[in-house]
Amino acid sequence: MTHAPSHEIGMSLTAGQLDAYLARIRVDRPISLDLQGLSKLHRAHLMTFTWEALDAFMGWPCSISPASAFAKMVEGRRGGWCYEMNGLFGAALDALGFRVTRLCGAVDRKKLGNIAIGNHLTLRVNLDRPYLAEVGVADAIVEPVPIAVGPFSQRGFDFSIMPAEDGWLRFNNHVHGIAHSFDFRADYSCEAAMAATHSWLMRDPGSPFTNALAVLRHTADGYVALQNDRLRTVTPGSVREHRITSADHLADTFETVFDLEIPRPERIWDKVQAIGRDKAA
Repeated sequence: MTHAPSHEIGMSLTAGQLDAYLARIRVDRPISLDLQGLSKLHRAHLMTFTWEALDAFMGWPCSISPASAFAKMVEGRRGGWCYEMNGLFGAALDALGFRVTRLCGAVDRKKLGNIAIGNHLTLRVNLDRPYLAEVGVADAIVEPVPIAVGPFSQRGFDFSIMPAEDGWLRFNNHVHGIAHSFDFRADYSCEAAMAATHSWLMRDPGSPFTNALAVLRHTADGYVALQNDRLRTVTPGSVREHRITSADHLADTFETVFDLEIPRPERIWDKVQAIGRDKAA
């Protein structure tokens, strides 16, 4: 399937929304429509917004549209998962004048096969050459990279883009990454596949997001990752882990570590505890 630029499928921000988005990520105009400008926006987005899949975990409403992500993340103090993080970022880039295309990705396609296609949204931005803009993996790159085969490093973490079967490319995350890899093709977008998989990930008991709490946020030298009651602090040279011990502890972690305003965190803690009991049984 051929790609469609984001503005052709109603995936851009209005002028007022763009102003609010830029204020939220603390980036002033003018913004150059080149790699320097893209990199500045990419890093600012990741240092502002937390990756989180709380809606799927708690059964709260969630939409794939950038407009919904804008309301949740810019007007509210929430984060989002790949469809929202990359969706909002792509919509902002489009409104600024970047040539951006929403690509249909597949996390863990190496293990899951083609059923994974649509479980990830990533972005291609055409500058002097095509670049991968990726703010939706949560613990991966902080700046865009050329869509080119080979290894590369950022901040001491090692990544690579390698060929996969059937003309796909495979983005390999660093050794500590929660998502080990995702596949994409630089010319492939399928909104229907992403919408269908979004629905499955939100609702199906087999979804990895309905039965595990996952929250991640980049830091100056790495990232922090919350999985159920385990909080990991990761840098290129170290991994430290702590346990969340109570509903109040979880609420404080949301507020101070992840900069999230979450309603009724005690309900989230109750579900985390229930999952722990089920695993122990």
